[in-house]
Amino acid sequence: MSTKRVNFRLPEELITQADVAAEVTHKNRTEVLIEALRQYLAEKESDESFREAVVELYLDDRIEFEKLAEVIGRQDAEAVRSSKNVLDRGEDLAEKLADR
Repeated sequence: MSTKRVNFRLPEELITQADVAAEVTHKNRTEVLIEALRQYLAEKESDESFREAVVELYLDDRIEFEKLAEVIGRQDAEAVRSSKNVLDRGEDLAEKLADR
């Protein structure tokens, strides 16, 4: 797994809590924050309204297919991509008919 350095600010109380959790679990602060973020994202990804919002981003061409697949799973993403292709072809046809 590749990693990427990210710099961001956190409220001081979260840093303190993360440091205490790191001490208790014998991990470092980064490991605690990674674990917390993974847990948060796993909860979000199982939330149906979140998944629907991610699909909307893809349908609006605001995220790439691979990002969609990472969030909702490849099989579901393939189904969404197929539906999007059908919708896009329908829109193209409607535009051509309107131009006549």
